[in-house]
Amino acid sequence: MCGICGELRLDGAPANLDAIERMMAELTRRGPDHGGRYSDGALAFGHRRLAIIDLSARSNQPLVDAELGLALVFNGTIYNYRALRRELESKGYRFFSEGDSEVILKAWHAWGTECVERLHGMFAFAIWDANRRSLFLARDRFGIKPLYWSEQGRILRFASNPQALLAAGGVDARIDPVALHNLFTLHAVVPAPRTILQGIRKLAPGHWRLIEADGRQTEQAYWRLTAQRPTSPLSENEWLEAIHAALRHAVKIRSEVADVPVGVLLSGGLDSSLLVALLAEAGVADLRTFSVGFEDTPEEAGSEFEYSDLVVEHYGTRHHKFLVPNDQVLTRLPEAIDAMAEPMFGQDAVAFYLLAEQVSREIKVVQSGQGADEVFGGYFWYPRMAAETVGSPLERFAKHYFDRDHDEYLRMISAAHAGEDHTSVLIAERLAEPDADTFMDAVLRLDVTTLIVDDPVKRVDNMTMAWGLEARVPFLDHQLVELAARCPPELKLREGGKYPLKALARGLLPEAVIDRPKGYFPMPALKYVRGPFLDMMRDVLTSRASRERGLYRQDYLDQLLAAPDMHHTRIQGNKLWHLALLELWLQRHVD
Repeated sequence: MCGICGELRLDGAPANLDAIERMMAELTRRGPDHGGRYSDGALAFGHRRLAIIDLSARSNQPLVDAELGLALVFNGTIYNYRALRRELESKGYRFFSEGDSEVILKAWHAWGTECVERLHGMFAFAIWDANRRSLFLARDRFGIKPLYWSEQGRILRFASNPQALLAAGGVDARIDPVALHNLFTLHAVVPAPRTILQGIRKLAPGHWRLIEADGRQTEQAYWRLTAQRPTSPLSENEWLEAIHAALRHAVKIRSEVADVPVGVLLSGGLDSSLLVALLAEAGVADLRTFSVGFEDTPEEAGSEFEYSDLVVEHYGTRHHKFLVPNDQVLTRLPEAIDAMAEPMFGQDAVAFYLLAEQVSREIKVVQSGQGADEVFGGYFWYPRMAAETVGSPLERFAKHYFDRDHDEYLRMISAAHAGEDHTSVLIAERLAEPDADTFMDAVLRLDVTTLIVDDPVKRVDNMTMAWGLEARVPFLDHQLVELAARCPPELKLREGGKYPLKALARGLLPEAVIDRPKGYFPMPALKYVRGPFLDMMRDVLTSRASRERGLYRQDYLDQLLAAPDMHHTRIQGNKLWHLALLELWLQRHVD
């Protein structure tokens, strides 16, 4: 896990090394163990390292292979790097390090753009081919690792976060109107290639981009998810056995491929509890687990300790439990927003930030349960969508997911920023893509390939990497997801959702953990807005900066401020928090 950045000049001038230094300064927290630079005329790389595999200096980056004429900056982990190394060695390649980074370099030399298809893991990387004078960028199948870029005339820059690109200078920081519509409709999701800023874009998951010496650029998808039944039907038991085997493998390799200990973020829910059970089943000794909780409100408990404690007792883990008071949440909120690559409405973003701070003092790598709900149908809105029989696929989806319909969006946003119903067009197109057998197949595929990328997955990466902590997500192992996508939705949605995981958990976890109602990482103070939290949001939204920006209509804002607890989205977000969060993010990152 690391932070990467670079610049390629296509105007004949040498790369701006001062810009590289400014970008690297914004990436230090992602990689506190080492900083390195590389330049070759028009090209310059910067890298901040978090040492996880091959802790020696031989795997410091930028990684340069002078014999092959290649240089690499890489963020992520390749779980099958040992097998790939053996295959490359059989082709005659010689290695000077023991890590996964050098395997990527040799794989590019051996297989070109097809190398990404062989990589099993999470990654964002850039390779400079000095012989071809070309730059190759690639991102993993689910966008677990971020890769942003900007173009200013004949200058192309890339980095692990927008803050680095902004620090380099010259970015068009005007608000992208399409992204703004996405942001307020899809719970802060802005699908690639857009971001909220017009001058910053991101490489789509499962894509690579090649920039040639003459300026020609090619972008291509190397992976797509199909959601169709297999040619030979499987019985229920066959589905369950296959899923269980794939998940066990995904959890195991994410524990074994590291030269440092690997722990678990244990929320008390089924997903993270199952990770603990499978790691214990695989024989992992001295398993470390970490939980965080917050103050209760009359409406909602602020922790799930009663469930995580059951798992800890059952498996005897070395457990760390943190309780964060509300006054600390409010005090630390600006820090968490500073760590956000893009605006994030999810109330658990702050929770993950504060948890990661504590965990990073004990360990460098954790497994996390993100992805299980999307892959196996665990959210409450899936059965509601499945039960809808009237309307188009878009209407059936929007009714239970969109934070606001387009009419409300127009009542909220000022005339200067209003526009067409961009999000409905996008979602209708995604739901109509081929190779999905049913409406629910299309919904689950959309969630796991698009919505999850720029909501929970991005949130976890940002908040853990802000403290130099690597989070691994076995439920987003691409082989597991490919298998689950072919499984009938009705099997996944049985018993309220995630039936295959519940079936696997029987006998491994306490029944109370398996059969409990679906929980959400609780942060009541940002859901039920009152007291100092309401005062803070009012101050932000009535500030001079907010008034001059002029994003929101005053009558809509007044309505939310008058009764913030009365205005929640379909998926339980507080609408006032959404408006305040975007304004805070813009003030701290752009203004």
